[in-house]
Amino acid sequence: MVAHVSTVAYLGLEARAVEVQVQLAPGVPAFAVVGLADKAVAESRERVRAALTAIGLALPPKRITVNLSPADLPKEGSHYDLPIALGLLGAMGVIDAETLASYVVVGELGLDGRVSGTPGVLLAALHASERGLGLVCPASQGPEAAWAGSIEVIGAPGLLALLNHFKGTAPLPAPLPGAVESGHDGPDLKQVKGQEVAKRALEIAAAGGHNMIMAGPPGAGKSLMAACLPGILPDLTPSEALEVSMVASVAGLLQDGRLIRRRPYRAPHHSASMAALVGGGLKVRPGEVSLAHLGVLFLDELPEFQRGVLDSLRQPLETGRVSVARANAHVTFPARVQLIAAMNPCRCGHLGDPALACARAPRCAADYQGKLSGPLLDRIDLHVDVGAVTAADLVLPPPAEGSAQVAARVAAARDVQTARYASEGVRTNAEADGALLDRVATPDEAGRQLLAKAAEAMRLSARGYYRVLRVARTIADLGGHEGIGRVHVAEALSYRRRTPTN
Repeated sequence: MVAHVSTVAYLGLEARAVEVQVQLAPGVPAFAVVGLADKAVAESRERVRAALTAIGLALPPKRITVNLSPADLPKEGSHYDLPIALGLLGAMGVIDAETLASYVVVGELGLDGRVSGTPGVLLAALHASERGLGLVCPASQGPEAAWAGSIEVIGAPGLLALLNHFKGTAPLPAPLPGAVESGHDGPDLKQVKGQEVAKRALEIAAAGGHNMIMAGPPGAGKSLMAACLPGILPDLTPSEALEVSMVASVAGLLQDGRLIRRRPYRAPHHSASMAALVGGGLKVRPGEVSLAHLGVLFLDELPEFQRGVLDSLRQPLETGRVSVARANAHVTFPARVQLIAAMNPCRCGHLGDPALACARAPRCAADYQGKLSGPLLDRIDLHVDVGAVTAADLVLPPPAEGSAQVAARVAAARDVQTARYASEGVRTNAEADGALLDRVATPDEAGRQLLAKAAEAMRLSARGYYRVLRVARTIADLGGHEGIGRVHVAEALSYRRRTPTN
């Protein structure tokens, strides 16, 4: 007899259908798992054997063959334990095979029969919903799976409880969707004293989703302002929350089935490898740029990152996705992030201050900033010089305007962009391409003349030209202006990098 159980294999944010076929045949007792399975799947044999023993069942003295179809699709992870166990129970006649055909099954088995959580349950639930099937998953991840919509979700705490549910002796309760994450609990802009130009640039970056880099001496407040950014960004829309939660689910970061509504904020250390930043590894997993999808990726001490690692961000920043190619898989993750970077002007950090600068200034600044490639810097819309905070600034009372007031202006500007791009598949000004900007961000005559002269004098690339237009469009949106004038173009130009650093 052959029993069939549906499960999934994960490739990026795609869940592909996998059928677990279990056959019991006469012959020398054996237990074989085939179908391009990795080490974790091969070890399922021992976990399944121990889990069945724990609930009082023994493997039949037959030749057991488990085939994971399609056989040419790589199978990774421990979530195949439960479907293999249920397929084996179906082949033994313990569970009705027709009942199993109505569900997609994922879950890891413990030696005592408990069902443990595995990454990607939300993707499996969405896949089951598309196929019109129910989902059997670990009880701890039932609230996560319940977000997939109107599908039957069975949260199994253990193998024995699941058997009793299928037999009708002790039905398991349907899980409810997990709670939504609470609001932002980071620092407030009221904590930033002085730095009015940088705070203005931060507001523009938040309103239009623009990339931004801050350069200044140590202790000027660069990291603090970056940490304030999530507090002035609007919450994720329901569709955006589902996108972000899917990435977190694949990475195993969803806690208690809570749907993510706050925009992600990721701040990897400058020792991060290329695989950690853009994704990859032996088992391809999303990197920091994908974990920050639709949120903020903050890179502090930017020149301290390896140059190759930074340059690997150039494609994701332009396209909003990252593709990881391997010999046996080609995986694509979303990576629409807002890059916020901070750096010192030189290694000692005190360039321009004769009392504190090192003896190698200004040569040390050229060497230090030369670690950043021109193409990467060209993809950053706002370049801001952050000056040292003086004692006169520190003794002043906190600013009257904090994150709440700035967030209200940002939300209003985002609403304008949502209405403008409703039929374009674009969320913010930062995502608009050149053809779209030619329609919605054309300056008036004075603004065009200024932009043309500046483009020639500053030697702007085509990318740089359109990035100025994007920033000018955002500045006009913040001011409530339908058109773009000379003043908006002038402010946008003031944030462009004036001289190459490589």
